[in-house]
Amino acid sequence: MTTRQFTITTKDTSTDMRTITLNAPAAPPRWALLTRLYMDAQADAVEEFFAKYFDERGYLMCVPRWGGDDGPDDAAENLLNFTALYTIGGRQSVLDCYRRGWDGHLAQYTEAKTVDVPFARDGMYYKEFPTMFDWMHNGEGWSAFTLEPLADPYDDKLLTRSRRYAGFYMGDEPGCDNWDPENRLIRSMINGSRGPMMRQATGLDWAGDRIEVEGRFRLGHGERNYEEMVAHFKDYNDVIGDHPLNMHTTSLALNVYALTGEDRYRDWALDYLDAWLERIEANNGILPTNVGLDGAPGGRWWGGVYGWGFTVEVPQTGEMQDRPFFKMRAAPGLANGLLLSGDQKYVDAWRTTLDGVNAGAKEENGQTLYPTMHGDDGWYSFVPEPYAVSARELYYWSMRADDRLRVTDDPWLDYLDGSDAGYPENALESSLEGLRAQMEGMRTDHSSPDTRLSDDMNRYCPSDTDPLLMLGLGAIPSGRDGFPLHARVRYFDPKGQRPGYPDAVAGLVTKLAADSTDLTLCNLDPVNSREVIVQAGAYGEHRFTSVASDALDDDVKLDAADGGAIRVVLAPSAVASVTLGTDRYVQLPTALPPWDRR
Repeated sequence: MTTRQFTITTKDTSTDMRTITLNAPAAPPRWALLTRLYMDAQADAVEEFFAKYFDERGYLMCVPRWGGDDGPDDAAENLLNFTALYTIGGRQSVLDCYRRGWDGHLAQYTEAKTVDVPFARDGMYYKEFPTMFDWMHNGEGWSAFTLEPLADPYDDKLLTRSRRYAGFYMGDEPGCDNWDPENRLIRSMINGSRGPMMRQATGLDWAGDRIEVEGRFRLGHGERNYEEMVAHFKDYNDVIGDHPLNMHTTSLALNVYALTGEDRYRDWALDYLDAWLERIEANNGILPTNVGLDGAPGGRWWGGVYGWGFTVEVPQTGEMQDRPFFKMRAAPGLANGLLLSGDQKYVDAWRTTLDGVNAGAKEENGQTLYPTMHGDDGWYSFVPEPYAVSARELYYWSMRADDRLRVTDDPWLDYLDGSDAGYPENALESSLEGLRAQMEGMRTDHSSPDTRLSDDMNRYCPSDTDPLLMLGLGAIPSGRDGFPLHARVRYFDPKGQRPGYPDAVAGLVTKLAADSTDLTLCNLDPVNSREVIVQAGAYGEHRFTSVASDALDDDVKLDAADGGAIRVVLAPSAVASVTLGTDRYVQLPTALPPWDRR
């Protein structure tokens, strides 16, 4: 058996990091080879995808439209995960494609105008931001931008835009009165750079201008004509007052705080989230989806578009369909408070919501049924399983045993718990096959730009970073939800002075506990040593307390000054496992790399 030698050297005072040398040569593990192959293949695919569907200005080659069926957010989703891929260690070309595409997107949808929809007649974007829309859609469109600070925190254009975007909700931008400071609320579910919508919304507002459909466009919701598009949104009316989706705006403030450390952005976000905690407490522990202009849950706390009671008609079939889409974004919005403060009270509020819903269970024919919706007559839409939306995320944030019991049929968590050692390789192999199929579909797409809506290309968007984030960083992917990244570790290349794995390096998180992180690092280069910095958390929000290995006589203790990151020197062909003692959510988030911390 190969003897593994680990050396801990003294702290490098120039960077406040311990340097750890791992000399443990072994055959390269398959997961590491697959990780590097998948990263490189995605970069190749991104370059080809971008060249096919974007022009030289960075404009998406489609018919630009406004609306919830197909609109600006769908166009921006064609850049999904580009910034995440670069942050993990993807090639510079990936970030270059994102920047050209994002600049082009903002210009293209500023130029694009509606004829009938009143608030976008002078441009769908104003001040490089949607004029008025909801944060389920805005969040999807802003997904790649939200993670841009992790890719390059020094870009002046990024900081300028981040300040402006947060300013729309903090009262900084003239003529934009989304924020009510007295009642600590955002005045409408539909809001943006032109302010809040303070009237009932219409199907036209949501569906956009009339378009030719049959024989030309494929609609994402399955509508067969424009009339069905409008009918899809005919009940999307009750938008006045605050809404859980608006918690998404705290991501904008968090980004500015992570870039600058300016307290006013953190203070505003926490104050707004605290207002939501008060509303949840006032509503018997359940998150309300209808908040009046006085800041209190309305008499029908379950109301509002995408709320607890939002069941609407499908125009193609006449069937009724539940669409409580707030639920997909509520818990991550609350978790911005955890990231900004380290206080578990923000995610505790989602636990009380889950428990409050499940308390409405009923017995029927000897079976316990659990509600998923609430209307004028109480709970409805019962199912056999307990309500567990965002249960995995809740467990990840809390690491409480009782929260783990809420999560079933989760292969990643089962792997981290010690089951299915082959999961990493299987997940990466499946992702490689998915990428191959996407590229095959893209190469056989012979559509012309005037027959494409903006989301037609999303099915071919090749950047799927979920397995890389989960396996390598021990992270909860934010995907198209558009929230900041929660991760146990993040990597930096000190030689290249950039985020992500250095060349020939790969990592695998093998276990997560409340106070520790098990990590295997691999240097695939049999000739040269490689240096990698391992940071505690995506934004340095965690702190390492120790480094342990069976090759060390004693744990290496780390103090508060040097626990934010460690520098690891990997000898040629090193494959080494370490256990990192971890204090979670104990440091304020920053997007700056470890070598620039003060």
